[in-house]
Amino acid sequence: MNTTDRPDAGRQDGTYPRPQLVRNAWRDLTGTWEFAYGSVPDEEPGSIDFERTIEVPFPPESPASGIGETGFHPVVWYRRTFDRSDLIAAGLAEGSPRTILRFGAVDYVADVWLNGRHLGRHQGGQTPFHFDITSSVRTDAPNELVVRALDDPLDVEVPRGKQDWHEDPHAIWYHRTTGIWQPVWLECVPELHVTALAWQSDTAQASVDLELVLNARPASGTTATVRVDFEGELLAQASVALLDVTSHVTIAIPRQRNGQQYQELLWSPEHPRLLDASIVVETDDGDQTDAVASYLGLRTVATDGRHLLLNDRPLYLRAVLSQNYWPESHLAAPSAEALKSEVELILSLGFNAARVHQKAEDPRFLYWADRLGLLIWGETASAYEFSPRAVQNQVTEWTDIVLRDRSHPAVIAWVPLNESWGVQQIAHDPRQQAFSRGIADLTRALDGTRPVISNDGWEHTRSDLLTIHDYDGDPESLARRYASEETIAELTEGMGPAGRLLHADAGDHGCRTPVLLTEFGGTSWNAAPVDGSWGYNTATSADDFLARVTSIVKAATSSPVLAGFCYTQLTDTGQETNGLVTESREPKAPLERLRAAITGCSDR
Repeated sequence: MNTTDRPDAGRQDGTYPRPQLVRNAWRDLTGTWEFAYGSVPDEEPGSIDFERTIEVPFPPESPASGIGETGFHPVVWYRRTFDRSDLIAAGLAEGSPRTILRFGAVDYVADVWLNGRHLGRHQGGQTPFHFDITSSVRTDAPNELVVRALDDPLDVEVPRGKQDWHEDPHAIWYHRTTGIWQPVWLECVPELHVTALAWQSDTAQASVDLELVLNARPASGTTATVRVDFEGELLAQASVALLDVTSHVTIAIPRQRNGQQYQELLWSPEHPRLLDASIVVETDDGDQTDAVASYLGLRTVATDGRHLLLNDRPLYLRAVLSQNYWPESHLAAPSAEALKSEVELILSLGFNAARVHQKAEDPRFLYWADRLGLLIWGETASAYEFSPRAVQNQVTEWTDIVLRDRSHPAVIAWVPLNESWGVQQIAHDPRQQAFSRGIADLTRALDGTRPVISNDGWEHTRSDLLTIHDYDGDPESLARRYASEETIAELTEGMGPAGRLLHADAGDHGCRTPVLLTEFGGTSWNAAPVDGSWGYNTATSADDFLARVTSIVKAATSSPVLAGFCYTQLTDTGQETNGLVTESREPKAPLERLRAAITGCSDR
């Protein structure tokens, strides 16, 4: 049986796969599974010879999986069993009659069978899904669980991100991540139970809104009692009647009405305060049907004409581009502890934010960002082709990502598109411009509380932040380009630094939105270079590397106009050796000197 260290969700140990909807009883199904490669997409489980084993959730391309084969394998199969003891660990003994099988993420199409019955199919390589297996599970005999994953390495209409379509990595792309790459677990739940929740704070009105979703319409008289605490202090408690599958509960926080102390509860990087919440669902006769734990952060994100604002105060963004890719496990984290360590590493280097690039990260990483105070730009993998199917794939998966992650206080912006990937003709194709505007507006419809960047880097349609990518390795040239509103206005009205327009369609090209340099730097230094290693500029020694990083960051922070920056990048990733640390997370210069380069060039 797995439990959190404490019942408070805001102080869990980081192992539970869904950190903002916590149940104490669950059964982790990761570990050793049987494994096989398939030959065609429509094979059935009975025809598969499971002659190998794999360590789940590591992709078969990775060394950590025990397979470590990086070639093209578009069909992979998994099998394991579980029994009554696993179900008891998942909560069966607590009188919960329904059993749920959950997957964090499977890349890209997953078909799942239990005891020979096809449970269903899920499409989308970065998003969670589940099946109610109550009618198929056995308590008196072992249960056979089989998963087939389809991941065509040549399909450029699906969100691929940085996963290479060549057999071997080249340029900025790296080895693929196929199949199961996030946790698999069992949970036994009540007949009527909570399936999703989302928090939205209203600091001006001293309240929070809880969106509570059940698995079915409740019977008359069903209520939910919501309690919010901070460090043992009861802040609020409210009980409401649940009349439909989805209910909204507005909870006043009386303490926040004192304007002289309301900041004491606000979440920020300097003070990442998390409020603990509990939700109990009861029938009209007082019988408890479900109880879950959660957490939230009180904070606001907004913009004015020049600044990104956090809690109504200007926020200078010191971000780093993070691939969140590990050589031993690829897009999957080597362990739950590694997700915490990645957040700690970024903070130790002096950054206050991370842009997890071309990837929607494991929610446990977002938990540590929430708890330790690291701001996050929510991004996704991009498709490479523009087509109706690609649009459908991107919109479906992005919708699920936003709905999954919108309650994390650390997430302060959404980035559905990057550098015109998947919309390469956006400068002159009205359909691609419409898609960029549409997915940005869809994001605002799903979550109106954060800025949205329609196409990070260049060729924006309508963005709440004007973000620019500029890999000029000359610090003096970089400083001149962002020296004043006039120089930036000149830049935005013409070609950008990458030879691309900064605006893709007609409209206001003025500087009425905050301007940020969201990719720059990219200095390469590798003490033991290998063939194909590269960066956007190359250092000749460790001292030269530190000097280049320092001067390039200083060029950005010297701008009186820029609202922040995102340095490329955190770690070396395969042949791309422009990290501040190696792929094994070893700093390329003394950490305190790297930190001084990031923070010491500016008093902001």
